[in-house]
Amino acid sequence: MHASVHGLKMSALLAIAQVIDQAIDLESALDGVLKILSEQLSMQRATVTLFDPETGQLSINASYGLTLEEKRRGVYKLDEGVTGRIFQTGEPYYVPDIDKEPLFLDKTGSRRVKRGMISFIGVPIILHGDPIGVLNVDRLFEDEVSFEEDVDFLKVVATLIGQFLSLNEKIMAREAALKRENTSLKYQISKKSKGPYIVGQSSAMVEVQRQMEKVSPTRATVLLLGESGVGKTLIARIIHELSERKGNPFIKVNCASIPGNLLESELFGHEKGAFTGATNTRPGRFEEADTGTIFLDEIGELPMGLQAKLLRVLQDKELERLGSNRTRTIDVRILAATNRDLGHLVERGKFRLDLYYRLNVFPIRVPPLRERKEDITGLLNHFLHKMANDYGRSIHLTSTALDALIRYDWPGNVREMQNLIERLVIMSEEDRISLEFLKSYLSPGQTAAVQETLPVSEDAPRHTSLKEFERNEVMAALERNGWVQYKAAEALGLSARQMGYRVKKYGLESMIAEGRAKLRRQKENQL
Repeated sequence: MHASVHGLKMSALLAIAQVIDQAIDLESALDGVLKILSEQLSMQRATVTLFDPETGQLSINASYGLTLEEKRRGVYKLDEGVTGRIFQTGEPYYVPDIDKEPLFLDKTGSRRVKRGMISFIGVPIILHGDPIGVLNVDRLFEDEVSFEEDVDFLKVVATLIGQFLSLNEKIMAREAALKRENTSLKYQISKKSKGPYIVGQSSAMVEVQRQMEKVSPTRATVLLLGESGVGKTLIARIIHELSERKGNPFIKVNCASIPGNLLESELFGHEKGAFTGATNTRPGRFEEADTGTIFLDEIGELPMGLQAKLLRVLQDKELERLGSNRTRTIDVRILAATNRDLGHLVERGKFRLDLYYRLNVFPIRVPPLRERKEDITGLLNHFLHKMANDYGRSIHLTSTALDALIRYDWPGNVREMQNLIERLVIMSEEDRISLEFLKSYLSPGQTAAVQETLPVSEDAPRHTSLKEFERNEVMAALERNGWVQYKAAEALGLSARQMGYRVKKYGLESMIAEGRAKLRRQKENQL
């Protein structure tokens, strides 16, 4: 190697190492490396082509000397062209004259002007012994440098790129883990600060919560599946609150409650005079949700004509108001919900397959209340407390009334439960709700079935009352937390004042004193 060329390559390597060391992201690092190759060493049209596990293809991730269109065309199958061969064999490849090489595809179309006077060198990017991509450059014929020297140099550059890719992958994985941890902490804070949260602690709802925490920090479209009243709107709001869009608009649209002829204008807006009655210009709900989240409830009711428009918003983030030719770009995250089987609607030609795939990126199924009966007592307790705060009146259920509600199938799910407790608080003249009083508020079709499984006497309880349930919960939390009130309060999502009220209400002061004394004796015995 000529001394001057050797010096150039050494200074280029130093510059490349510095670029990689200072780069804040993958794209800027790769672009910087390729710029040095092109400008300092006359290695034209340098590209880094990486394997994409999702598509199973090789595509250009970074380039220097290619237009955006040329870069976009640079996608190769694993058995396609020189790039595919380098990747599959894991060996460098040298083409003295690209005009005479049948494997050379020129898919980007960037070499048409100088074709016939260009040589090509490609080396694999190896990580842990396996190819993960390809580094390609062009060389002009008049350069008096042997291709072996170029290949050896490019192998070193490819090694540096491979190490940076590995480091970048680890950083991204760590960032994703930190995001998930941060989201989980945000959710715990939301619970303690009276923000939106899920009350149910059944295994099914814990899984729903895990999925929410996983998807909330991303930009992914979420499809919430479940019967009416299971809490899909609450979950959509929590996802928004846990995302980076918190503080920006959260817009809810029920696609079933707006007549089809008005829904297009409601979603996409209209210009003055666009239709009879359009006396003013009005932005649609998508524009209102710009930078935030839009929640499309009952998405299965969306007319076919509007599905194409929604698909465009999902794909291109663009829309036009009714009566306008001006294209508007919006930044909106879409959450959708349905109680219908969209797959079945697709089969019947009632829902677009392409839209279904775009909406179904991250489906979350919210189970009905009858599938998670262990949540019923906790939810009843939650709504009794809520109504006590809202109406300034506390009621409690007899044990047989509670039994009936545990056995009840809740066709309207959590929404039905909230409405039931509110009606009981308003309508009952006594604070004690008996089974006889309760029966008239349950779904008629289920009352007989519920009644058959219950004991005849109100005085023969089979389950604890809500009051007893709450006392037991408070006791268990205190015991788990070393009889320290503020720790038990945190575990239950209560304030210190609320915990103090319950300790006094259930006469637990002596139990706390005994529990602490017992712990002290155990420590003394251990010493």
